Amino acid sequence: MNKVLVLGASGGMGYALVNELTSRGIETIAFSRTRQKLERLFEGNGLVTVYNGDVFQKSELIKAAEQVTIIYHAINIPYSEWEEKHPIIMGNIVDTAKRQNTKLAIVDNIYAYGRGNGETVKEEFPKRPHTKKGKIRLKLENMAKQSGVPVLFAHFPDFYGPNAENTQIHYMLQSVVKNKRSMFVGDQKIAREYIFTPDGAKALVELSLRDDAYNQNWNIPGFGVITGKDIVQIVKEITGYRKKVSTATKNMIRFMGLFDKGMREFVEMLYLNENPVVLNGGKYEKIIGPVPRTSYEEGLRQTLEFMNARHHP
Repeated sequence: MNKVLVLGASGGMGYALVNELTSRGIETIAFSRTRQKLERLFEGNGLVTVYNGDVFQKSELIKAAEQVTIIYHAINIPYSEWEEKHPIIMGNIVDTAKRQNTKLAIVDNIYAYGRGNGETVKEEFPKRPHTKKGKIRLKLENMAKQSGVPVLFAHFPDFYGPNAENTQIHYMLQSVVKNKRSMFVGDQKIAREYIFTPDGAKALVELSLRDDAYNQNWNIPGFGVITGKDIVQIVKEITGYRKKVSTATKNMIRFMGLFDKGMREFVEMLYLNENPVVLNGGKYEKIIGPVPRTSYEEGLRQTLEFMNARHHP
């Protein structure tokens, strides 16, 4: 196989994808805006070529994708920029894939599914998003599918893992690592699903290396559902953290949104803390094999080790 290109390589899933690809001996171009962060993340990995560029400059994407067989789209931007910028990014990516004759593997979330129905959600579940962000995700999916480029979509639950910083769990863990008072976002009694980013990367890479996986959607579930209370307990057992972890309620987040537009945009996604969407991985298991599943205990341990190494170098 020739080189592959990972867009958003400095983010949580992008970082995991680069590590998974290179662990299989695949030369990988790690693309992001910040060269210094990329060099720090992938220092010593001889199969990684660092490319700092701007996805809003199509010429830079086209240059980065020369002699590339697959482009992995793992770019994450702030919620407040989704409506304006995500369509531009997707347009540049599909145009680049078409010009360079590459396949496209896209990291996606569960927002386009809208509310769950009390059962695990299969790929054929009708997408009727009721939030602005869900509607944007569906629009982006349709853009890619209508481009004529071989494309696969991998739907994941919320992330956690090494270098996965823009996540609900990270919001809590960053205070734990600093031994400060911490907060868990949402009702701690509600059971939700999360995926350890190295598991998600393993599943997506496995799919992306199969020609018959393209022009399809794939659901990649996590280890199972878990309550916030259980996550907090696991974290305390791993770290010895003794402070109380309070709950960031919807009203608190609304108030925080008065001063933080990121929090303001987050409010509409809190339905996932009230009516969780849980993915069904039966299609993957039938065609590919067992879904990679790291226990929450082990996944949180590895995540905290990574965070501690960064906080106490």
